Amino acid sequence: MLTGDFGQSSSHGRPTINVVLEVLPNTLLLSACALFFSFFFGIVLGAIQAVRQYSAMDSALSVVLLFFYSMPSFWLALVLSLSVFARNVWEWPLWFPASGMHANDYDLMSAVAQVKDVIWHLVLPTMSLALVLTAGIARYMRGSMLDVIRQDYIRTARAKGLPERSVIFKHALRNAAIPVVTLLGLYLPVLFSGAVLIEEVFAWPGMERLMVGAIASRDYPVVMAGSFIFASLVVLGNVLADVLYAVVDPRIRYE
Repeated sequence: MLTGDFGQSSSHGRPTINVVLEVLPNTLLLSACALFFSFFFGIVLGAIQAVRQYSAMDSALSVVLLFFYSMPSFWLALVLSLSVFARNVWEWPLWFPASGMHANDYDLMSAVAQVKDVIWHLVLPTMSLALVLTAGIARYMRGSMLDVIRQDYIRTARAKGLPERSVIFKHALRNAAIPVVTLLGLYLPVLFSGAVLIEEVFAWPGMERLMVGAIASRDYPVVMAGSFIFASLVVLGNVLADVLYAVVDPRIRYE
């Protein structure tokens, strides 16, 4: 394990580490995009709800977010793959591929066209993962933001005549984001477990599809290598959450 030697894959006939490294970047790409968009939109929507508490916008966003929060990610993936956004349903300018990671003529494209093609294939799988996570993050952010904007230092900042934008984004948002950062480590295992069915629905060539095939064929070296990598990523996520404390809160410093 420490040397990276997980033995030979019985179903692929090659070193296990080579098999895993071929598909690991694809899963990391999908997970990183979903994690980024879910936290970005979750923090923004939660802050908007807190600032406009009890307004029509707050109520509407609460209903929409609760709808997505209650929805299984694999069911959302199936809906998106059969929606008007998928190419196999409608032929119109606003469509996205509902299967695979590359187009058939990917090798013949220029470098810029290849990047665009991968991004185009990423849209629906990323939406399937990010929408569900965004709803939960937004609810956490709303509660945290409501606690912060009632603090004395926020009232003091407003009494000094600071613009409302500066009060919200410079003083309130950074402090309200501290509890939300802890979700980064907690959401990593949720993200990877949810990606299993997402990759199956969209035929995304990632770790989850490899793991499912390895379990079905009893390819134990691949199963052990994949489990080790997932556990390492979860630990890394928790460490990253601790480090981010110092980024969002200048009062926290590590020796």
